[in-house]
Amino acid sequence: MTEQDLLERASWTWGVLLVALTIAFHATGIVMMALVGARLRLRLEHRSLGLPRVIPVVIGVVGVVGMLLALLHATEAAMWAAAYLWLGALDSPTDAMLYSLGAMTTAGAAGVTLERHWRMVGALESAGGALLFGTSTAYVFAVMQAYWPMLSRRHGCRAQPG
Repeated sequence: MTEQDLLERASWTWGVLLVALTIAFHATGIVMMALVGARLRLRLEHRSLGLPRVIPVVIGVVGVVGMLLALLHATEAAMWAAAYLWLGALDSPTDAMLYSLGAMTTAGAAGVTLERHWRMVGALESAGGALLFGTSTAYVFAVMQAYWPMLSRRHGCRAQPG
């Protein structure tokens, strides 16, 4: 096996491990948010708050969920950036974070590239990032659906959102 083959195998291995790590981290964060959110929702359902008081609560919940998800994504990008630095794929922490955010969002980082044998790690980060953002989007949708009955009952409608 050539040195190039070993480097490419390492790129695959590190990429797959980092995807698994960040997905597990993300899932843990979402489960923790869901547990807290379920408790909050139960408390709110047992109160007789009118629609004018429920609307800001629901907006606040969705906003806080969005901010927490953004922090999760930033932390995951930092995990990838740290790996790029540790592996020697990039030399600068700023470049590593810029590259990671670009790869994770699939937008790309203008002017920052990995050496040829580390490019698979970057591609795998993009694939993992798409899964992470998809999971976040699904979670925000689920939160909105969970709180919809509180809004519709207080407004007197039975229609589903959308």
